[in-house]
Amino acid sequence: MVARAVSGVRSGVAAVSRRTLALGALAALTTAGSTPAYAIGQHRREMRGVWLATVANRDWPSRPGLPPEEQRAELIAHLDRAAADRLNTVIFQVRPTADALWPSPYEPWSEYLTGTQGRDPGWDPLGTAVREAHARDLELHAWFNPYRIANHTDPGRLTPDHPARLHPEWVVPYGGKLYYNPGLPEVRRFVRAAILDAVAEYPVDAVHFDDYFYPYPVAGQTFDDAAAYDAYGGGFDDRAAWRRDNIDRLVRAVAAGIRRVRPGTRFGISPFGVWRNATIDPRGSDTQAGVQTYDDLYADTRKWVREHWIDYIVPQIYWNIGFPAADYARLLDWWAAQAAGTRTRLYVGEALYKAGAAGQPPAWQDPAELSRHLTLAAEYPQVRGHVFFAAQEVARDPLGAMARVVADHYRRPARPPR
Repeated sequence: MVARAVSGVRSGVAAVSRRTLALGALAALTTAGSTPAYAIGQHRREMRGVWLATVANRDWPSRPGLPPEEQRAELIAHLDRAAADRLNTVIFQVRPTADALWPSPYEPWSEYLTGTQGRDPGWDPLGTAVREAHARDLELHAWFNPYRIANHTDPGRLTPDHPARLHPEWVVPYGGKLYYNPGLPEVRRFVRAAILDAVAEYPVDAVHFDDYFYPYPVAGQTFDDAAAYDAYGGGFDDRAAWRRDNIDRLVRAVAAGIRRVRPGTRFGISPFGVWRNATIDPRGSDTQAGVQTYDDLYADTRKWVREHWIDYIVPQIYWNIGFPAADYARLLDWWAAQAAGTRTRLYVGEALYKAGAAGQPPAWQDPAELSRHLTLAAEYPQVRGHVFFAAQEVARDPLGAMARVVADHYRRPARPPR
């Protein structure tokens, strides 16, 4: 969405001129099939990433219970695919549901490995992923979901020694799932410790959070944190402000812990693509999104960028160019304005999973849509790369959208930004 309320980064005339040039380049690319010079290696370093999701066996392993050698072979195949497409970063989900894909002293082995939570899979997926990614000149970013405990509401299905069973007062059921309560200081300390264990044990290149903080709203349901608010929310005007502070506290604490445990390891977050609609806040984007991270997930992502609490941000701009409620072009412009003048790197999350998918708008049936995104983004010096959701679609590429991106934009290797 066009950043009309925060246009101090560049004048209105300059913004129109740049947008006109970008749209002209898009037209040239679409009609002639050629790539503008700036679209290839605009930066000597750029993020070319892919998310590798493990929750519910989304990308890997293909199913729980495979023998270790088959799990390892599937993981290596994803790394090989990333390297073949001249990507340079894999964001590997290692804590999908308050569990672990490494031998954690804090949480049980993930059920997505063996089919049974807590069962040793007989090998170390995170250690293998780091080693094999680095052998292929890929960065490995360890992806943690902070608060999700389970995709069901039955604590009895968790291991007997699961922290959520040992501390039921930490748990809030909501929307058919179980969550840790972000409003409890002891929860934040535990989550931080569980994450930093992996950072201490493995030379990961970054720690990565996704878009789940407080859960996405579910109609007719209330996230019951009243007792925690009564205990800890006295200094805030309302519960929303207190909730945002809870998330801020976790982000700052994790960032400080990473610096202490493994200096040089970065910290990045990939939020939902809309901070706030401009109709709610003049600093927001020209969007009509039904969800806003500030108001619904209690994540002040704009502040994290401007205060440099995180090293990079990857907003999930998962809409096509021209989508009425959330236009990719306008959101790109808005996020570039937020990152301008800060030390937080801006990468763009791209919805490869929508390419060719049934029920998606006509733009997503065109294999060139994603390539157009990269061409447009190349006009913004603040945008230092892209991350694609997700590994399954990179591997299968049913519409050829990823192949088009590689042909148009990734003809040469690139190092990730540092």
